[in-house]
Amino acid sequence: MKRLLLFACLLLPLSASAASPFTSLHPEAAIPDPAEKPSPGPYTEFISQVQRKLLELGFDAGPVNGDFGAKTQAALAQFQLSRAIPAGGQLDDGTLAELGVARDEPAAGASAEPSPR
Repeated sequence: MKRLLLFACLLLPLSASAASPFTSLHPEAAIPDPAEKPSPGPYTEFISQVQRKLLELGFDAGPVNGDFGAKTQAALAQFQLSRAIPAGGQLDDGTLAELGVARDEPAAGASAEPSPR
């Protein structure tokens, strides 16, 4: 029993140092930035605004490129957790209000519905 306790005491400091204080609070920083540049779309500027705001607030959303990729979504979820908003990683109205970003309308000519043939 004494050996088990000693063994546990020796391993505890190793596990505590495995994650740095920054990555334990900001796991989105561990996600690599996207290598490809996304194609522009109807919500590119809107997503860019969200990315800029997240970066201003200290959340690593990756490069401001208008792509709502894994890194941006992880940063958004961490922001939501920090503000006690349900952390779904989605741009709901409560999250946008906390970020101070207004919902954008799609660019002219863009449509969310498929065009009739």
